Order: sequence, then C-alpha cells, then structure tokens
Amino acid sequence: MKSELQQEALSVLSEIWSLSPDARLGQIFDLLGFMGDIQVGHGLGYIEDDELLAVMYRHRAELLARIQGTLDQQLPPTSAAVSVSGSSTIAESATASVKA
Repeated sequence: MKSELQQEALSVLSEIWSLSPDARLGQIFDLLGFMGDIQVGHGLGYIEDDELLAVMYRHRAELLARIQGTLDQQLPPTSAAVSVSGSSTIAESATASVKA
C-alpha cells in the first residue's frame, strides 16, 4: 500500500505531466532527477520521497509561473486612466474637478 506521501507525489507528478503536454514521461523523470541532484545533492535513485516531493512542487511552481507569464504577455495592459474607447480619462477628471 502506498503511503500518503507517495500518493501525493503521484498526484503532483500527474499535474506536472499535464502542464507539460509535449514532454514524455521519461523526460519528466530525467528532469526531476537532474533537479533533485541540484537541489538536494541526490540523483533520482537515491532521493528520499519527501525530497522528491519538494523538487516536484518546485518544478510545478516553475511551470505554472511560466504559463502565467505567457498569459500575462498575451493580455493587453490595463489602466484605470484609459476609458473603454481607449482615450485617456485623466484630463477629463482633472477638468471636471476644476469646474466643480
């Protein structure tokens, strides 16, 4: 029977795989092993389950940040000083307060 830690690791692995649709499972294992070697000084065959889980959470966070960064780059910049038509509303509000 798998421990809760191992089940959690498998769940996070599934998330990582879904965030990396072009990656093969072996590539993900290879990358996690490389990251484990860098983060905790152990390769994939010698890393403890809790250490591997920490590596996996870090990798998942990096993938999510990369995806979020891509989405942010695709969205137009927002500003409270621009109206729906695209014209500036700063001058309008300044003029309105002077007239009042």
